[in-house]
Amino acid sequence: MAFDPSKYTVAKARPLPVILLLDRSGSMGEMGGEKIKQLNAAVNEMIDSFKTAGKGEVEIDLAVISFGEGGASYDIPLQSVKDIECVFTLKACGGTPMGLALRMAKDMLEDKSVIPSNGYRPAIVLVSDGEPNDEWQGPMQDFVGGGRSSKCERFAMAIGTTKDDPVLNQFLTGSKNKVFLADEASKIRDFFKFVTMSVSVRSQSQNPNALLTKESSSVSVIEDLAKELGIDL
Repeated sequence: MAFDPSKYTVAKARPLPVILLLDRSGSMGEMGGEKIKQLNAAVNEMIDSFKTAGKGEVEIDLAVISFGEGGASYDIPLQSVKDIECVFTLKACGGTPMGLALRMAKDMLEDKSVIPSNGYRPAIVLVSDGEPNDEWQGPMQDFVGGGRSSKCERFAMAIGTTKDDPVLNQFLTGSKNKVFLADEASKIRDFFKFVTMSVSVRSQSQNPNALLTKESSSVSVIEDLAKELGIDL
């Protein structure tokens, strides 16, 4: 048998994508700018935490799509968190074109040249402090109703509104997660700590694609953090 050195290479890590859909509308600049300030800090803390998470065969990738003045923007292209070196900063201005952000995220998720088929189930995080002011119903239905986007793990946070927010609850259709209410700006970072822990636990599990069940030994870690942060599971 001929010697083939190519057989002795380390397998490339499979990506676990995390996509953040973030509201940067003018109302996020209220409360003396505290909401947008806390949001920026929370995203930077998440990136730092993800850099030490995962294991050899799992690589956490991150993308950020924000929506506000000018529509939806692709602020951080999908890439390994280990390659993100910039300090993340959003500025609050404009309306709330959430529909555009959902369409952009949907297109990204369905494109196998961006998110390969061998990647792990993506986590999508939607954060908003008010109602969309564009045509969002169609993009929302497309997002949760079918395709790869409907199979993602989804998280949602309402800033200063209500847990009964109809838009964010529709985003969580079919998900085990509930809308987290940040009734004060400081709780924005609590929500991101919880999402970071949830994704990190998945990245270190034997099957990162599987939903965590009550029988999983890792669930107690997430439940303890949720209780500490006042998050209703």
